Amino acid sequence: MANNSAEKLRKKNYAASQMPFIWMLAPFMLFFVVFTIAPILISIVFSFTDFNLITINNFVGVDNYVRMFLSDKIFMIALKNTLILAVVIGPIGFMLSFVLAWLINEVPKKLRALMTFFIYSPSLAANVYVIWQYIFSADSYGIINSLLLELGMITSPIAWHTDAKYSMTVVIVVSVWMSFSSGFLSFRAGFQSLDRAYFEAAAIDGLRNRWQELYYVTFPQMGPQLMYGAVMSISSAFATGAVSQTLTGFPSSGYSTHTWLLHVNDFALTRYEMGYASALAVVLFIVMVLSWLLIQKVLRRFMG
Repeated sequence: MANNSAEKLRKKNYAASQMPFIWMLAPFMLFFVVFTIAPILISIVFSFTDFNLITINNFVGVDNYVRMFLSDKIFMIALKNTLILAVVIGPIGFMLSFVLAWLINEVPKKLRALMTFFIYSPSLAANVYVIWQYIFSADSYGIINSLLLELGMITSPIAWHTDAKYSMTVVIVVSVWMSFSSGFLSFRAGFQSLDRAYFEAAAIDGLRNRWQELYYVTFPQMGPQLMYGAVMSISSAFATGAVSQTLTGFPSSGYSTHTWLLHVNDFALTRYEMGYASALAVVLFIVMVLSWLLIQKVLRRFMG
C-alpha cells in the first residue's frame, strides 16, 4: 500500500510539474485545431455534398470522387503535371538544398551567413517572378532568347511562357530556384550542430575521404533535418500553383502547367463548387500524407 501511495504521489507531482508547459502549448494547439484540423474535417464533410456557397448542402455520396477520376479530363492533366513536378522538383530541390548547405559549411565562417542569405533570399522576395519573366521574355530582349539568338541556336524568339512545349520547363526551373526555403535552413542548422567527436573517432577508425565522412558520420546525425527537409520539399512540390499561374497564366496554354492546387482553386474560388473542390483537396491531402510516410520509411531505412 505504501508503494502504491508513493507511486500515485510521484505521478501527481509529475503532472503538476508539466502543467506550465501544457499552458504554454495551449495557444498553439488552439490555433492548430481551429486553422488546420477543423478545415480538414470540414473539407471531408463537404466533399460528400454539392455545397456551392448558395444552396443548402445536398448529400451526394461519392459522386464528387467518381467525377474526379472518371469524368474530369482536366483533372487528369493536372494530376499528370503535379506528379511530374513532385518527382522532379521534390528530389532535386531536396538534394540541391543539402549540397549547398554542405558546401557553405565548408567555407570560412565569415562568409557563411552572407552566402546563406543570398541562397535563401529568393524565397523571401515577393517580386522574384518579375525577374524570371524578364529572363524568359518571349521577345528578343529576354535574356534567354537574346543569348540563343546570338549563338545562332534559334532564328526567332521562343514564347517560353505560352508555348506548351516550353512552359513546363520554365515552371520547373523557377520552382527549383524557389525551393531553397525552410528545408535549406534546417540543413544549415543541422551542420552547425554536428558533434565533432564522431568525426575524430571515424578518422581514427580509418575513414578515408569526405564522401565516407558524409555517408557514415554526417547523415546519421542529421536524421531530423533530413526528414524535415524531405517533407517540406514534397509539400512544396505538390502545392505548386503560384509559380505556374504567375508565369504561364491561368489557365495555361493547353493546360500545360495546370496543377492539382490550381484545379482546386478553380472550382473553389471561380466556380464556387465547394463540394467538388473539397473532394479534390481531400484526395490531394491523402496523397501528400502517403508521400510523407513513404519518405520517412525510406529515410529511416537509409539512415539505419
